[in-house]
Amino acid sequence: MPKGGWPTKKFGNYIQFSFGDYYPKIPVFQLLKNTAKRAPDRVFILHPKRLTFGEVDELSDRLATALASLGIKKGNTVGIFLWNSPEFVIAFYGILKIGATVTALNPSFKEKDAKHQLDDSEAVALIVDGELYPTIENIRRELPRLKHIIVTGEKKFPETYLFDELLKNYPPNPPKVEINPEEDIAALQYTAGTTGLPKGCMLTHYNLVSNALQVALFSAVAWGLHDEENVTLVHLPLYHSYGMTVCLNASALAGGQIVIQKRFDPVEWLELIQKYRVNAVATVMPVISFYVKNPDLLKKYDLSSLKFVNNGAVPIMLEVAKEFEKITGVTVTQGYGLSETSPVTNSNPKVHIKLESVGPPFPDTEEKIVDPDDPTKELPPGEIGELAIRGPQVMKGYWKRPEETAKALTPDGWLLTGDLAKMDEDGYVYIVERKKEIIKCMGFTIAPAELEAVLLEHPAVFDCAVVPKPDPEKVEVPKAYVALKPEYKASPELAEELLRWVNSKVAGYKKIHEVEFVASIPRSLAGKVLRREFIEKEKKKVSG
Repeated sequence: MPKGGWPTKKFGNYIQFSFGDYYPKIPVFQLLKNTAKRAPDRVFILHPKRLTFGEVDELSDRLATALASLGIKKGNTVGIFLWNSPEFVIAFYGILKIGATVTALNPSFKEKDAKHQLDDSEAVALIVDGELYPTIENIRRELPRLKHIIVTGEKKFPETYLFDELLKNYPPNPPKVEINPEEDIAALQYTAGTTGLPKGCMLTHYNLVSNALQVALFSAVAWGLHDEENVTLVHLPLYHSYGMTVCLNASALAGGQIVIQKRFDPVEWLELIQKYRVNAVATVMPVISFYVKNPDLLKKYDLSSLKFVNNGAVPIMLEVAKEFEKITGVTVTQGYGLSETSPVTNSNPKVHIKLESVGPPFPDTEEKIVDPDDPTKELPPGEIGELAIRGPQVMKGYWKRPEETAKALTPDGWLLTGDLAKMDEDGYVYIVERKKEIIKCMGFTIAPAELEAVLLEHPAVFDCAVVPKPDPEKVEVPKAYVALKPEYKASPELAEELLRWVNSKVAGYKKIHEVEFVASIPRSLAGKVLRREFIEKEKKKVSG
């Protein structure tokens, strides 16, 4: 402890603790190793199979040895294309133990999305679920850098290795690798932008370790969740930074236990909470909304162990959150983050929840509201501007995109989030609207330009604009406004054909839900699609 005690900062009647300059400069996998050394026999994964911290540490060591034997070295990128599973946890830490970089793919990806991320990240190897392998098989020859594919499960495929066989055949003694935590990239976390294809956020070991420590510190101080008392349900996808940091790394650091759900199933979700006495769930609004619409299902299960349910990734629906609290007696709170910030930057403390706010900044995280047209001008409390963030969890930059990095990160380390927000006198932040024109569907981020590019490949489409359409369950879904070529006529049949055209080529969460035909698509003098006109039109439909 520093002389005089740890520094603090006050937000209303909540006191936020700080680690100051004491953030450990260690590799991410050291979070696991430290706990395994301290409590090797403590169970880390409770479900779907029980594994202790010591066992997970040893298994990831074995995988690291196997990867090194395949010639994978420090600085190489290795992909993970898995559903939530113990194998994901082992793969994640195993890759990091040889100094390689993890890039985790959404398991709902189809060929187009998987190919882009593997190609752009320059992945040399991939660990893939056996049921997902056909997606990779179809694009493998188009990825010359991808030399090694490791498959989980029992089914063998040509020119692949079996995950379990590697763990069995290699010893737990990977080569020692020197890692510079503040410079070396632990994860390439892909996030959608408005210009089209997703881009990789370079998250260093220091970024991820710092955010895991911030989450653990906040959980302990603000919610009373201490180490061995903490049981977290992992139903958020681990490929996403929300699940990767909040559920996995923070638990590894604190010695918390995790219950892994392969993918969301509403009945199993409740059964797991009841059976394992889960006390913390990080989730998204559509999940909370589902249960509010099915209160009889909720009432069948004992949720008394839950201390809180946190909503992130998508905006909160106040009335839905309040109704969930009324039915269950479980507190709902809200937080905020971005892939660029590892991801968490804000959350509400138990002693002072403002449900409509994402809360004050996390420990050692600075925030300010700036003029969207002049980031050097800070705005006073209550005024709406762009949210800027600075802290140890802020990314190094965008992978192979120096121009976009320069636009997002100021020379003195502030990240311009692209989100419009305001801050009250207590320092609580309220997200007002996204400056970026991305679509948030069930916690996933969708780039309109990516869907527009697919639509424009159809012979009938002259021009188009994809915008968010408000949805009571999914928050937003993609809707397309389409201008046809002169030789085509608008009809319900053509609208259905366009939906099939796009939706057969993209991941499930990216599917367009509606097509509306228009005479023309408004564009700026520079040729940029002016989606705002259509966005306002959709909002007016909802408001009546």
